[in-house]
Amino acid sequence: MKRAVNKTNPRLGNLITMLKEASRINEANIWREIAKRLESPGRNFAEVNVSKINRYAHPGETILVPGKVLGSGVLTQSVVVAALNFSDAASSKIEQANGRCISIEDLVRDNPNGSRVRILR
Repeated sequence: MKRAVNKTNPRLGNLITMLKEASRINEANIWREIAKRLESPGRNFAEVNVSKINRYAHPGETILVPGKVLGSGVLTQSVVVAALNFSDAASSKIEQANGRCISIEDLVRDNPNGSRVRILR
């Protein structure tokens, strides 16, 4: 098995490997797509503001951001947001709206098939 190695961020390399394995085991193409996006240079990672999540998400939905969630804007609905990183402002705004911030690793463990997940970039 070829292992993705990232010398500057070992968590990222382990996450990419985990996503590819989850894609194979569960036949869930969503994890392969996220792994592919995270293998690109860091400057290409998604940066999504809370306002964009509010615009495109439905209450109770799970949102996946293959990058960082930033705190600009207002969130008026309760959603679960999985991302590589969260700014402090984004975390507090999501939690104030009765939402949850989780890691991508936790999302893969909780939802191995990747069903009913919306990707924002």
